[in-house]
Amino acid sequence: MYVLVRQTTGGALLVDTLDDAGLPIDASHRLTLTEFRSFVSSLEAAARESITREPATPRWVWDDTARIYSVLLTAGIRVQRCHDLRLCHVILKNSALTTTSELAQAARDRWDVASTGASDQAEPRVTLFDFEADDDGDSVSSTGAADIMNPAAAGTTAGGPTAPGARESSTAQEFRRQLDAVASATEPGRLRLLLAAESAGALVAAEMRYAGLPWRTDVHDRLLTRELGPRVAPGVRPERLEVLARRIRLELHDASLNPDSPQELFKALQRAGLAITSTRGWELEKLQHPVIEPLLQYKKLSRLHNANGWAWMESWVVDGRFHPDYVPGGVVTGRWATRGGGALQLPKQIRGAVVADPGWKLVVADAAQLEPRILAALAQDTNMARAGRGTDLYTGIVSSGVAQTRDHAKVAMLGAMYGATTGESARLMPRLARAYPRAIALTESAARAGERGEVVTTRLGRSSPIPGTGWHEVQAQAYDPAATAIDERRARSQARDWGRFTRNFIVQGSAAEWALCWMAEIRRELTALPAPGSQANAVHDAARLRPPGARRAVTPAARARAPFHAQPHLVFFLHDEVIVHTPSEQTDAVAQIIATAAETAGRLLFGDFPVDFMLTVATVDNYGQAK
Repeated sequence: MYVLVRQTTGGALLVDTLDDAGLPIDASHRLTLTEFRSFVSSLEAAARESITREPATPRWVWDDTARIYSVLLTAGIRVQRCHDLRLCHVILKNSALTTTSELAQAARDRWDVASTGASDQAEPRVTLFDFEADDDGDSVSSTGAADIMNPAAAGTTAGGPTAPGARESSTAQEFRRQLDAVASATEPGRLRLLLAAESAGALVAAEMRYAGLPWRTDVHDRLLTRELGPRVAPGVRPERLEVLARRIRLELHDASLNPDSPQELFKALQRAGLAITSTRGWELEKLQHPVIEPLLQYKKLSRLHNANGWAWMESWVVDGRFHPDYVPGGVVTGRWATRGGGALQLPKQIRGAVVADPGWKLVVADAAQLEPRILAALAQDTNMARAGRGTDLYTGIVSSGVAQTRDHAKVAMLGAMYGATTGESARLMPRLARAYPRAIALTESAARAGERGEVVTTRLGRSSPIPGTGWHEVQAQAYDPAATAIDERRARSQARDWGRFTRNFIVQGSAAEWALCWMAEIRRELTALPAPGSQANAVHDAARLRPPGARRAVTPAARARAPFHAQPHLVFFLHDEVIVHTPSEQTDAVAQIIATAAETAGRLLFGDFPVDFMLTVATVDNYGQAK
């Protein structure tokens, strides 16, 4: 059963109950926000309490989970399932499985604008090598958290505000187009699972933002002081950074050098006789000079100070919780991004500030060698799957005789997935191809497709974008009779670059799908856990609402963290890692749920193919203890 939620131009909500084919069951209901909350709560409660399939668990269909679900969470209401039209539109618009659908062939409309996350962004975020880029994704613009009852903040098109009455009809039409696109797809089962997983991920992201990651500001301050020195005023370098800055100036014989200026630093390093092309850390590490050690240390501590220092703490930690704004599908491969706060890049120096509440624990789980295992399953390479059965995959590769050390095995495998052509990875590639022919053939095939400008598709149906017009123009120029050797080299270089992207796209994108299914299963099973004992319920009151180091002011949301005040819940996700905040007496049950969910995710994607998705699971008091 679907329940279609549409916002009207008058500020009310129009709700339609539909059957599994998307056909109306009864007349539309026009509800106020209060009435809508009551309606959702009663329908969800009835579905949970029923011992039969009647009434069926509703799947809420709305244009943007982040916007609409937040008004339910603030009232303590959770939903089990949804269909996020904005996220699903992106997948169906670009999937190779739906190219003949009306949705895929339609001209760009407000759904394409909304799907980018910013009205001034022409295309979905494509980072050619997002596996090498800043995974934080803070460059993703935010459309703002518009109140769903504020018609002035409701949807817009590229040309301006949506016409009266157009928004609610557009929502219904878009849902119909999506249902038709899936029904006509070459493999609808794959897409249905992907859309369900993507939408479940949107629910998880909204819930994690609302519940927040437990954070102790007093511990954070202590960790920063240990790394940087005593707290200083904004704009002033902490003590340790200032000491390192003086050492850098001394080694480079430049008393006025500002080490925070890449331009000044670049020139000073060149004057010192260092042949560099940038001031990036990976390039500096290769050099031999007395300035390198303090400079690398300065860069590391400077990043900590700027990205997660005292100013970050004041901005992002409220009432003992860090509330990051996750962006599901924020990267073209399906990986998540954030709109600030750097949740996807919490440095090890401050992870000790992520502290469970009194009477609670953190269960931290990390999927070991996720992408290589995904590759083995995608390619149905039984030899490679066998190498990781019940053990570290890289160690298994060593045991099979492909590499001499675990480090060599890791380098070789990463090279196969990311397209390395030099060094140890290139040397080991022939041996890797002989040992695991199906896996290597899959990555090579994806790379060749990218070099030809073709798309590749993940396990469940997310397809890569096609190269832009500039790429095609460069390729065409290389075949022109008047083309020069420079034109040909440039075309080959760009083709190889795009081939590297498609080579990794299928692996990274399929791994993102596995992670979504993993989280969806974890969320579902955690919700079904019996409520903890009265002792755990009593803990959350004053002690949990204002843990040591938290600000004294208590917001309404912090005063009533329902529905997460007494039940285990997901609080953090990073590509292949999750954290569940749970009452202490439920840690064993939570750990088992996480492990079982990994197995279930593997079966959902790959059936009975014998690949192990191994986890490292730790129950800790603070995140720093898990690493």
